[in-house]
Amino acid sequence: TLGWGEKAGYVGFANLPNQVHRKSVKKGFEFTLMVVGNLVMGPATPLNLPYFLRIWSQKIERTVQIEASTVEIEERGVKLRLTVVDTPGYGDAINSQDCFKTIIHYIDNQFERYLHDESGLNRRHIIDNRVHCCFYFISPFGHGLKPLDVEFMKALHGKVNIVPVIAKADTLTLKERDRLKRRVLDEIAEHGIRIYQLPDADSDEDEEFKEQTRVLKASIPFAVIGSNQLIEVKGKKIRGRLYPWGVVEVENPEHNDFLKLRTMLVTHMQDLQEVTQDLHYENFRSERLKRTGKPVEEEVLDKDMILQQKEAELRRMQEMIAQMQAQMRMKPSGEE
Repeated sequence: TLGWGEKAGYVGFANLPNQVHRKSVKKGFEFTLMVVGNLVMGPATPLNLPYFLRIWSQKIERTVQIEASTVEIEERGVKLRLTVVDTPGYGDAINSQDCFKTIIHYIDNQFERYLHDESGLNRRHIIDNRVHCCFYFISPFGHGLKPLDVEFMKALHGKVNIVPVIAKADTLTLKERDRLKRRVLDEIAEHGIRIYQLPDADSDEDEEFKEQTRVLKASIPFAVIGSNQLIEVKGKKIRGRLYPWGVVEVENPEHNDFLKLRTMLVTHMQDLQEVTQDLHYENFRSERLKRTGKPVEEEVLDKDMILQQKEAELRRMQEMIAQMQAQMRMKPSGEE
């Protein structure tokens, strides 16, 4: 027997989360990460991003160019469409405003495309190319943020989730690294820059996850190193940098924050998407509708009106075609 109603008082809606989970897994997930860094200090990545995606800048350009790379990955039946947007040439232009314009234009364009698709008739298969997170790489050579860093983050903090990252952490001692982290956080607060805030762990989460969240929060800004070089250490091939005094391992949490950065990205993907949708995209959408002179509350009515107009137009065309076909059938066979 199928066991209908075997348990007294059990309706079955407790199974709803499993239904949502199955539907989400079948549909797959989309995520877009932007990488911005001053290439004068070398490639801001190659970060070994989740699922071992590596992005690197192949050449330095004098103008900012947007290079988006998309890969579809599957892990244990879960599909992820991951897009990494690189910005080679950032910081090289004489006029720093040129850097901002190109990047802001790209982010706004993705919002515009999403708004257009969302307002269209077929909203079933919308591809989300909105930028959900921006890794902003800060030079370790200095005593904190440069004017360009401050300008850039202030220009973008209302459009994207910014995660500050200190590059080339192996050029700093542990004391220098801690001092630079504190200085960067102080200057971020001083200039009123809004960076991505990791949410607190819920009270019902296990202690391990709570501790992980606490460690991740304490690690911001993340100090990382990047390398594509494989080095043999104790019979094992590891990714790192070889120095006369030893090896710096990319995926060793005692050497740098790379694993913490990757963990933050993977464990908070959903939250980054939600903040993008509920905060950054809604701000863009409101401003966009204000510019067109349309109150936000009228948007739903406008969509219904457009749909009705399209349906009426389709009916008129079908009636015209039916009339033409009827006239052709009634036409005498000998008449040209």
